[in-house]
Amino acid sequence: MSFSAAKPENSSSPFRGRGGLAKRIIPCLDVKDGRTVKGVNFVDLRDAGDPVELAWNYSNQGADELVFLDITATHERRKTMVDLVKSVARQINIPFTIGGGINEIADADALLNAGADKISINSAAVRNPGLIDELAKAFGVQFVVIAVDTRRIDGKHIVHLNGGRIPTEKETLHWILEAEGRGAGEILLTSMDHDGTKAGFDNELLSEVNSAVNIPVIASGGAGSVQHFVDVFEKSNVDAALAASVFHYGEILIPDLKGVLRGKGIEVR
Repeated sequence: MSFSAAKPENSSSPFRGRGGLAKRIIPCLDVKDGRTVKGVNFVDLRDAGDPVELAWNYSNQGADELVFLDITATHERRKTMVDLVKSVARQINIPFTIGGGINEIADADALLNAGADKISINSAAVRNPGLIDELAKAFGVQFVVIAVDTRRIDGKHIVHLNGGRIPTEKETLHWILEAEGRGAGEILLTSMDHDGTKAGFDNELLSEVNSAVNIPVIASGGAGSVQHFVDVFEKSNVDAALAASVFHYGEILIPDLKGVLRGKGIEVR
């Protein structure tokens, strides 16, 4: 089996790195049965549109990257649809990450060859941490994003699996540090307590994690206003902020958001 990770038509570097470089704004498209959906606290999903059309729109709006998560692929034991990746890759020229149902090297290889710039793993990595080492060795750390769904239980941040359905015994920061040590190139950290509430990001947790690791951290869960993006960058200094519904339903437009961030002295592209 041969592994060719990067798609030749999109040579954009998947990672910006750290240390004062421009912050990234990343729309997230949760995909179920070929449609974009959005819920609250990971449940009560409603339709948000065609993922390929949304991707094209976000690319034109000035999004820095996109993330596609097949949110039921692991739970239903399906593979992420390679056809979706191919369709998106034909429509946009910004980097995008695909996640959901990636359990082995062959899954990642198929997605990267179909046009994805990075792959994201979550439940599979927790169940088989060695998969992180294998992916980093096969493709390079810059292609490996570890998604972490966390919820506070009895005062501790606990990692959850299968779209947030199953709590584990792993504490979030401990798991993130292990993942970094194994070759994770980036962390996508979603607060399930904040997800879909539009009450703001979990800046305390994000600041703690961002201070502890040396790889980029993407904040996810809770964006409801432009001020929430200002707050997450000012209070946690994460590398990127991700949101879904506020972008999907036109509540926040990316050009307006970037204008406000620049006005606050936060560097964006």
